Amino acid sequence: MSCGNHHDASCRDVLDRVYEYLDNELGEPDYAKIKQHLVECGPCLRQFDLDEAVKALVRRSCSEAAPDQLRLKILGRITEVRTQFEA
Repeated sequence: MSCGNHHDASCRDVLDRVYEYLDNELGEPDYAKIKQHLVECGPCLRQFDLDEAVKALVRRSCSEAAPDQLRLKILGRITEVRTQFEA
């Protein structure tokens, strides 16, 4: 996925870290780099908006946090599927 323009952060890197961005788990330099990329890249912004909507739906539907092991397993599976989809 790409809009065809050069960015400091690649589209793949941004989408791989979008959940960290949504959860405010990034340091300021990485947060700023991803935020700037989302401002400049329409395809990534659309994907980010979809991810943000899914996360908001899950947040409204779940009253307790997932255990750390489950969270890591889910994130690992997301990475696997994204890698297979991009290949």
